[in-house]
Formats: sequence, structure tokens, C-alpha cells
Amino acid sequence: MASRAEFARSSNRFLWLFAIAWAGGAIAYVPFLTVLMPLRIVSIVGGDSVRVVGFITFFGAVAASGGNILFGWLSDRTGARRPWIACGLVLSSILLVSISLLHDWLSILLVVICWQLSLNMMLGPLWAWAADQVPRNRTGLLGGLMSLAPSAGAVTGVLVTTPGLAGPDGRLFLVTLIVCACMLPALLFIRPAPPQRDEDQDPVRTSSSMRFVVTMWAARLLLQIAESALFAYLLLYFLALDPTIAESWVARVFGGVLVGALPIAIAAGKWADRSSRPARPLALLALVSAGGLVALAASSSTADASLAYVAFGLGTTAFLSLHSGQTLRVLPSPKHRGRDLGLFNLTNTIPSLIMPWLTIFLVPTHGFSTLFLILAALALCSAGMLFTLKTLD
Repeated sequence: MASRAEFARSSNRFLWLFAIAWAGGAIAYVPFLTVLMPLRIVSIVGGDSVRVVGFITFFGAVAASGGNILFGWLSDRTGARRPWIACGLVLSSILLVSISLLHDWLSILLVVICWQLSLNMMLGPLWAWAADQVPRNRTGLLGGLMSLAPSAGAVTGVLVTTPGLAGPDGRLFLVTLIVCACMLPALLFIRPAPPQRDEDQDPVRTSSSMRFVVTMWAARLLLQIAESALFAYLLLYFLALDPTIAESWVARVFGGVLVGALPIAIAAGKWADRSSRPARPLALLALVSAGGLVALAASSSTADASLAYVAFGLGTTAFLSLHSGQTLRVLPSPKHRGRDLGLFNLTNTIPSLIMPWLTIFLVPTHGFSTLFLILAALALCSAGMLFTLKTLD
């Protein structure tokens, strides 16, 4: 096992290998849930696609919520992250490719549930792995590097939807190959972290400090509801504005925004590491997201909507990536990192339980504009909560 000095010298290598692996996790689900699965459902059910996509998103999120907590906890109990990550990679890859063999939406729903469980067998322990090894004074940089994940997912979506590159079945196979290529370097080349001495471990949080945990959790939840709505329904929203729009164009807009968020997130992460109020960058990014949602509500053309989405996407993507790193600073106990990160992951999955019903209730009768105004109010609340935090330590 590496000495602590050797481990410290390899921290940069860990950060980059982890960032690439985390990007692989996003590649596993971003192209599928934003483009490939909605297109598959549209081809099967046609005009009922909003309702069916909502059902699949809802039940998939239930599976993801439970799976992330369960497998994070199991990796805590076993004291090993790598075997769970590897097993999740194999199972999720097999299930993703198998979607190409299905031709009715109920079968797709059942496989997506199993796929979400296996995907979170990989992602839950992977996030806890970072908590094991990244010092608290580098969590801002870690969060910035984690913004590579949505960017990579979006770029992959653009790649696999390139006209003439691959058919619907081939796209799923390409996604699986890219995911494996991203995950394997971390599984093969990251060294185990040396045991932490008692004085090295974060103390169990006091009741005063738990306010920061709750505030961080709630602030992310509110903004994540908005992100989930655009994540699942971006293609359908643009199709409502222009029925002739190509899915590859939507994927390019989505990808361009996420790539542009990468330098913003890294800069904000470095600022947070140096700041006495590391929640301030998060609050400012939430305000940008709210402004983008208000602009989306007022848009009447694809050009206006694209510009508004750029503002929303840049702010939200940088916020969520930076928040993921900063979360490691407020975990209650070093002995239960996998479990506690699974509970934090509920801020990613609970919105997928709320958002489909909110969308189904509002969009058919009131349109997307009303939905976006409600989401903007949630983003403003998130910013207000984060502005009240003076420190995360």
C-alpha cells in the first residue's frame, strides 16, 4: 500500500482519473435519458410520449434513489469501493445495450428500472471513493472537474446522434463502449487510499453544523427540480416551438452549454477553495439559473429559447458540479460516506419523482412558460438560502 507521502503526490492523478470516470457515469445516462430514450418512446407511442417519458423517469428515479443509498451503504460496510463500481459497470452496460431489443414501452420501463439500480451500484461507491481520498481544501477544484461529466455526456449525445454514424441500436452500443473506456483507467490505476488516522478524519458534525448540511441539501434540491425538467423535456420543448427541428441540433445546443460550463465551474471551484464563504459562488450561479428560466418563459422562437437556455444551462451545470464537490465538506461522519452521499443523491432523484407529475399537470393546459416561471421561483429560493451561509467548515 502506498505511503501517505506517495498518496499525496498522486492526488492530482486521482482527481483527473476520478473526473474521467465520473464523466463516464454521465455518459452512461445523459444521451440515453435526454435524447435516445425519448426518441425511442416517440417512435413507439407517438403523441402520448410526454406521459410515457414521465412514467419512465418517475420509476427510474425511484430505483436510482434506493440503489444509490443501498450500494453506498454496502461499500461502507465492506470497506471496498472498487468491486461495487466494477460490477455496476458490467451490469449497467449489458442492460443499456439490451434496450435495443425492446419494442414496447412497458418492457423499456422495466429494463430502465434495473438499469438505474445497476448504474447506481457504480455511481454511489464512485462518489464515496472521492470522499475517501480528496482533502477538504480541494473539494472546490474537485467540483469544478466534475463538471466534465455533463459536458462529456452532452458531447457523446452529439456524437452518437450524428446523421449517418449509427442507427438507434448502434447508438446504445457506442455509448456503452465510451463508458467503459472512461471507467476502466480509474478501476485499474487508482491506488487504494492509506488508512486515515483518527486525527485525519473529519469530526462528526455538531447540531449547529448540521444547519449547513440541511441548507446545502435543500438548496440543491430546489435547483435540481428545474434541471430535471429541462433534462427530460428539452427535446420535447423545442419540438413544441418548432416541430421540424432535428434532434441532432438540440443535442448540439445541450452539448455546447455543458462544455461551456466546464471552465466556469473550475474557476468557481478554485474561488470556493480560497474563499471564507465557499457557498457564495453557488448562490450567484443559482441566480443566473433563475434568470435563464425567466427568459425561457418569455421565449417565443427557437432562437430566443436557445439563448435563454444557454444562460440557464451554464449557471445550473456549474452550480451542480461545484455543489457535488462542496458536499464532501459537510458530510456528517467519515464512517458512513457512501450512505450519506446516497442521501445527498436524493437531491438528484427526488426531483425526477416530482417533475414528471408537475410537468404532466402544467404543460398540457398551461404550457411550458408557466412551468418555467415556477422553476425560476425555486431557483431564487435556492440562491437566497445559500447567501445565508457564511462558511461550510
